[in-house]
Amino acid sequence: MKIVLVAVPGSGKSTTLKFVREMLSDVAIVNYGDYMLEIAKRQYGITNRDEMRKKLPVDEYRKVQELAAEEIAKLPGDVIIDTHASIRVQGGFYPGLPDRIMAKLRPDAIVLMEFDPKDIMERRAKDVGLRDRESESPEDIEMHQLANRYYAFAAANAGECSVYIFDFRKKVQSRPFEHAEMAARMIVDLILRGRSATK
Repeated sequence: MKIVLVAVPGSGKSTTLKFVREMLSDVAIVNYGDYMLEIAKRQYGITNRDEMRKKLPVDEYRKVQELAAEEIAKLPGDVIIDTHASIRVQGGFYPGLPDRIMAKLRPDAIVLMEFDPKDIMERRAKDVGLRDRESESPEDIEMHQLANRYYAFAAANAGECSVYIFDFRKKVQSRPFEHAEMAARMIVDLILRGRSATK
C-alpha cells in the first residue's frame, strides 16, 4: 500500500510515524519535502527548503514536485508518505496535493489526522526553539484542519483513492503520546488489511 499521511503542523505526525516504524519495521516512511529537496540539490544546487521555496521559479518548483512524486511512486512495498494536504499562505491555503501530483503518486489511501486545537497548541509550545512557527489561535488551527479535509477529498478524487479520517478531538489522552500510538495502530491495521487483501 501507498498511504499519504496528512495533518496540520504540530499534530504529532513524526511521533506517530516513529510508532508505526516500531510496530511494522518493514514499512518505508518518506517525507515528500525531503525528496523535493534532494532533487532541487541535484538539479539546481539548492541547499535547504527555504532556499528552494524562495529561489526556484514556480515552474521549476512544480517540476521538482512532479519528479519527487515519480520517484516516490516507484518505491516498492508498503510506503507512508509524510506531506501536507494544504499549506497556509498569506491568510489563505494552497493545495499540498494537486491533481498532477496525485496522478503520479497514485496512492491507495489518504489518512487525515485531526485533533482538538488546544492539544495542537500544547504540542507546538513544546517545540518552541526547535521549529519556527507563526502563532495561531485555536480558530486558525481548526480552519486549517477544515481546509485539510476539503483538500484531502479533492486529492482523493484526483488520485482515485480512499480517505480515512482519524479524529481525536474527543479522545482525551490518559498519558503522553497516547494519540500518536493510537494513530500508529490504526495506520498499521490499514496496512495489514491491505496485505491480507492481496494474498
